[in-house]
Amino acid sequence: MNRQITTVSTKGQFVIPSEMRASLGIRPGTRICVTQQGSKIVLEPVTDELVDRTRGMLAGGPSLSDELIRERRRVKDKW
Repeated sequence: MNRQITTVSTKGQFVIPSEMRASLGIRPGTRICVTQQGSKIVLEPVTDELVDRTRGMLAGGPSLSDELIRERRRVKDKW
């Protein structure tokens, strides 16, 4: 397992070491999926495989657009 220590900035940013970026094909503009697993943070480059693996994970859950409409109505009613 390759472990390296990096420091988080005041903006919550940190540098992924160059060797790790190179081995994972992470380049400027690469989208990264961030997942919390207990006390760990897992970073994965967004690839077609990741998209296929996570497709449908939120299916059947609450409609975010319906919730947004309800929230806007509640705010409107307060005015």
